[in-house]
Amino acid sequence: MRIIGRIALGLVAAFVVLVAVVVVRTFLAFTPGTATAAASVRVAPAVTVDVAGAAQRLSQAIQIPTVRHQDKAEDVDAEWTRLHALLATNYPAAHAAMTREELASRTLVYTWPGSDKTLAPIVLMAHQDVVPVTPGAEGDWKHPPFAGVIAEDAVWGRGAIDDKGSLIGIFEAIEALAKQGFQPKRTIMIVSGGDEEVIGQGARAAAALLKLRGITAEFVLDEGMAVINDNPITGSKVAIIGTAEKGYGTLRVTAKAAGGHSSAPPADSGGVVTLSKALVAIADDQFPLAFRGPGADMVKALAPTAPFVVRMAVANEWLFGGLLTKQAGATPAGAALLHTTIAPTMLKGSPKENVLPQDATAWINYRIAPGDTSATVMARAKSAVGDLPVTLAWNSPPNEPSPVSSTQSWGWQVVAATAGAVAGAPVAPSLVTAGTDSRFLTPVAKDVYRFQPVEFDLKDVAMIHGTNEHMTLKNLEKMVQFYARLVVTATQ
Repeated sequence: MRIIGRIALGLVAAFVVLVAVVVVRTFLAFTPGTATAAASVRVAPAVTVDVAGAAQRLSQAIQIPTVRHQDKAEDVDAEWTRLHALLATNYPAAHAAMTREELASRTLVYTWPGSDKTLAPIVLMAHQDVVPVTPGAEGDWKHPPFAGVIAEDAVWGRGAIDDKGSLIGIFEAIEALAKQGFQPKRTIMIVSGGDEEVIGQGARAAAALLKLRGITAEFVLDEGMAVINDNPITGSKVAIIGTAEKGYGTLRVTAKAAGGHSSAPPADSGGVVTLSKALVAIADDQFPLAFRGPGADMVKALAPTAPFVVRMAVANEWLFGGLLTKQAGATPAGAALLHTTIAPTMLKGSPKENVLPQDATAWINYRIAPGDTSATVMARAKSAVGDLPVTLAWNSPPNEPSPVSSTQSWGWQVVAATAGAVAGAPVAPSLVTAGTDSRFLTPVAKDVYRFQPVEFDLKDVAMIHGTNEHMTLKNLEKMVQFYARLVVTATQ
């Protein structure tokens, strides 16, 4: 009994020590302001914004349906001509201050020369094209999707957020600064892709142009993340800046078969069943969640302002790493930050209900997390299907995950400080789980960041590429304020 008592006493003592270590580490791990970096950066003061005028000009841009379709034959090139003319008409001071070049896919590159040629330029990005509205869904919109209606303190229509809101916000800012006679010390460039929504050639052409001219940008800023009012980690407003984005690839899985009449099916039921088995095998072999990379960096950055339990878990990752991973990945959106995702999206079989197909095909869309590659994705898929008689091939060359940009560099400090000042909120890095044009500029930039200064509740994100997309006038003003203050802060 004495031995048992000593063991119990030892366990109690060990537990007390463990609790003490956890508590002490929790209180010592964080200092106030950890989540809001770049306190030393002097952010330029607020500017006067003509919100009503900006709303009218955004409305006009939305009324030009620069829709990119998967079938290029459906695109109407004249709409890009109209949009380019609208920009020139509405922003004369900006166009007088900057040179304009047109590249592939109606992509525009503007340059506002800085007075100090030794300084690397900054690049602001916003694409011109928009996604289609689902046929038959037009009636679900409060206002017609390409009417640009201004109502309920917002501008309504396809592209209001993605991404004509950013495009107009940038030009409103440049126009206001140019009218004031502002001269940037550092060169400012605007890259406006014409085909971002179809992962086209425009941004690649812009990157090639910068490379040809030997230009390496100090930083690039594109769309991607935003200010979330009800961030689930802290329950309050946070400005989230993307420091990386996932890669993109679609795997084509094909099962060949003899085909024939459905009245005499083969014993193995043919290619459709084989394909189904392969799909289930691949989808069941999910990439494991891992508390690492920009997704984990967001949790760590916000921990100082989070509830005590979160602070304790982050400060003691050695003990609570598994719990952190489980909690952070509890929702599809959270899980997407912590691993490569697998999403079967399309199927093709027989053209007729009573005909056995000679081949059955499925397409699986992968969003590849930093740390994985298209090669590791392919290897995992091949391992999952084993000896099933299917072929695996990329539908088109995949895009690898982007490099992770610094959260210590001068570029981060400027972007983070300006974002925090305009949002009035702490700032945190994170991972963009979709794709942007900016990934093509990573070879010609020191850092690439992805952020729009718009405030959303989490539920509002569904309107992007969805129904009732709109830009509130409050967010439009924040757009203009952010870009104007960013340009001055980065070039003063």
